Amino acid sequence: MSGVAPIRLAIVGLGLIGGSLARALREAGVVSNIAGFDRDPEQIRIALELGVIDRAATDAADAVRGADVAVIAVPVLATAAAVAACKPGLGPNTILTDVGSTKQSVLDAVISVFGEIPPRFVAAHPIAGTEKSGVAHAKADLFRNHRLILTPHPAQDAQALATVEALWTAVGARVVKMEATRHDAIFAATSHLPHLLAYSFVDMLDQLDGADADIFPNAGGGFRDFTRIASSSPRMWHDILRANAGPVAKLLRKQIDELNGLLQMIETGDWDAMRTVFERARAARERHLTRIE
Repeated sequence: MSGVAPIRLAIVGLGLIGGSLARALREAGVVSNIAGFDRDPEQIRIALELGVIDRAATDAADAVRGADVAVIAVPVLATAAAVAACKPGLGPNTILTDVGSTKQSVLDAVISVFGEIPPRFVAAHPIAGTEKSGVAHAKADLFRNHRLILTPHPAQDAQALATVEALWTAVGARVVKMEATRHDAIFAATSHLPHLLAYSFVDMLDQLDGADADIFPNAGGGFRDFTRIASSSPRMWHDILRANAGPVAKLLRKQIDELNGLLQMIETGDWDAMRTVFERARAARERHLTRIE
């Protein structure tokens, strides 16, 4: 946004993503003032103490009042309530955007509040994060060299879209555009299903005899790598999976079929078939490794 006056920013939802975006935009020098609101007073206190925001708003409408860009950074199932809370404070030229991990559900939530998708609403999803949550873990470099998905809608205002794209580019993200339904199908496969499997696997092990005494104490680096994402926010991932239930369920059925196939190979001693699956999977990962975020 070279040559453009810094914007007034509002963040509604002071978690890892909202806080990191505020930090990143401040470091990039493209914001003049950041107002923030969160339903948790402790997150507001920490955000002020760490200098993530300049002003603690009394509510969501107060946060977005006078803002050039307002960012909704809440769990996806809370989007409708957050947008409704912001609505009284939105000016006619305010750009409203989000960071939700599902996009069709977000567009539906916006329609439920406005009766349509406002032209100056821009749906966005940064492909970045950690298993940590809360504004205390916000990082200015969280989005650098990571993809940022924009899903323009039929009523999209071109200037609003360009502004949001410029903001994400300023913090080092690589912007990609696609349709909302395509986005949700892709991330059901690459993000939502893996989280579901990680949570399920850890929960299954924790219910085994000897989990505390033997299983977890003897787990190594492979276990830590495979299950890292099971330390992510349960509320956030519950909301994401619920919001994208259809695409995830479709893939989960395919995964169950795959596991049943492996079980049959074990029970029948078809080790050559199992090795073929492993070799095929390894080759696929190696082939795509340089393209994985």
